[in-house]
Amino acid sequence: METIKGINLLENKKIAILGAGPGGLTLARLLQMKGAEVKVYERDFNQNSRVQGAIVDLHFDSGLKVMKEAGLIEAFKANYMKGADRYRIVDKEANLFVEENTGEDDFENEHFRPEIDRGALRDMLIENLLPDTVVWNSQFLSMNKIGSSWELKFQNGSTAFVDIVIGADGYRSKVRSYVTDIKALYSGAAIIQGEIENPKIDCPDIYELVDNANLIAMDIGKTIAVQPMGSGGLTFYAASLYPENWLESNGIDFNNADKVYNYLIKYYEDWNPLFFELFKSCRSFVMRPLNYFPTDQKWEPNENVTLIGDAAHLMPPSGEGVNTAMLDALDLSECLSNGQFSDLKSAIGAYELKMRSRAEILGKDAIDGIQDFASPSQQSIDELVEMFKSK
Repeated sequence: METIKGINLLENKKIAILGAGPGGLTLARLLQMKGAEVKVYERDFNQNSRVQGAIVDLHFDSGLKVMKEAGLIEAFKANYMKGADRYRIVDKEANLFVEENTGEDDFENEHFRPEIDRGALRDMLIENLLPDTVVWNSQFLSMNKIGSSWELKFQNGSTAFVDIVIGADGYRSKVRSYVTDIKALYSGAAIIQGEIENPKIDCPDIYELVDNANLIAMDIGKTIAVQPMGSGGLTFYAASLYPENWLESNGIDFNNADKVYNYLIKYYEDWNPLFFELFKSCRSFVMRPLNYFPTDQKWEPNENVTLIGDAAHLMPPSGEGVNTAMLDALDLSECLSNGQFSDLKSAIGAYELKMRSRAEILGKDAIDGIQDFASPSQQSIDELVEMFKSK
């Protein structure tokens, strides 16, 4: 495609990114490198007001590729968690099936997937933005079209007038409704998530079993995954199949940690008691249904509103979420700045076509694999073990 000379779609444009997750912050970095005027609006009160969760692994042809394009690969190398990309797979008795030894870290190896704490990743991205790019305490409420621009309204009473709006506001995106009315579907699986701040003291047996790796404990119909955090804590996910709306009908008060603990030890009653130590050490649980957007979703492009990451293509967890959001950010920044399109609508349409095509493939894989993760059969457990052993 020929470059359309003289057309700069970002010139004199104010861009609002809703959501300061990895996708939104990466996009802000890439757009600022191209001279764009960008603000990122985030509902968190400040940079340190909320724990960001567990580690994420970046992949050679997606997350790490984007880090290089954003000029941040050296900053990433200074912040990633060495050795945390290992996997340990155990059965319900905590017998070790797989002890992965990844060898030396090699950023030129396409199979190397280094892990980084979500908080460290967020801090690194923010540090490499222009001062005051992130506008904190800005929970998005709505937006109104005024001419060809948008007036954004926030819960704190503030407003902003912008030319381009990009929803990077996750699986509960409020921006999405301005792009499409396609709703999420329930996968049939859900996770109960918890965090332990000081596992070395509170659940030392689990801490030793995790050993700064990704731990997966599996039995027929049930899984527990445990990951380290950069702070030294642990995040765990107790996964299984649940009826839709089970959260509303089960009668468990998820604000009462003791009641959730009692449910979990009964549900996992024939597992090694060291997993009960994990549950007991957690004082705050969250139930997360694993939803997804239809993989064949389509919509007509808007002239100045679009989506990236989970706001665009929510899918069950498969290790691709952050990586895909970063690729979305790279593709969108290139479509808006490469001079190949005569107007914003054409650039956004080209980006969305590429984004949805990629997400369709990854989404199908994630949906196909969710039952094997949340409710594995003996066959799927055996296959997973053999896959890791053959690496």
